[in-house]
Amino acid sequence: TGKVNALRGFTGAVLLATFALIMASESVGRMIHPTEIAFNQAILVAVLGLIVNGASMFILGDGHAHHAHHEEAHEHHDHNHDHHDYNLRSAYLHVLADALTSFLAIFALLSAKYFGLVWMDPAMGIIGAVMVAIWSWGLLRSTSSILLDKQCPEHLREAVRDSIERADGSRVADLHLWANGPGIYSAIISLVASDPRPPDYYKELIPLELGLVHVT
Repeated sequence: TGKVNALRGFTGAVLLATFALIMASESVGRMIHPTEIAFNQAILVAVLGLIVNGASMFILGDGHAHHAHHEEAHEHHDHNHDHHDYNLRSAYLHVLADALTSFLAIFALLSAKYFGLVWMDPAMGIIGAVMVAIWSWGLLRSTSSILLDKQCPEHLREAVRDSIERADGSRVADLHLWANGPGIYSAIISLVASDPRPPDYYKELIPLELGLVHVT
């Protein structure tokens, strides 16, 4: 379900935030107490890490592109595949964080080896930690809104309300609209109608592109 995958994405975001804290802590420690660095070995390991993570990013990115194509082909008739987005995004950010760490490490190690800028290694670690923390915060916000059944933006609620009221003349007395996943929503709608119709009639008035997959 969308909740389960949002929970997976939220868990991944928490792990990313933990990773950022560890990076920052280790970097500050190395800045206060510099240690001797085996430059050649460290650069080799960082390059290998960048290659592996780059390949992983390509695979995950290709999977996401295939996922988007699959969504377009189905023309919104089946929304279940959307539930995997946050889980995929979490995995992609984890690999991206590793790749960023490797890239910054290479830059810092080369600067230290050839220009004597030993402080660059912990400095790049701090910069990397800040960027990873920003990514994790964004993922935490988007997934937590789903887990907490946060109301959707007003413009989306207005679109649902107008699609019914303009087409049928009925009045939307109460509307609760919340996200179940990225781009998919559930709704509970109360109507006042002079000539009541079956529920399916009103559901068909709501445009498919609004992403409502469960309407009561």
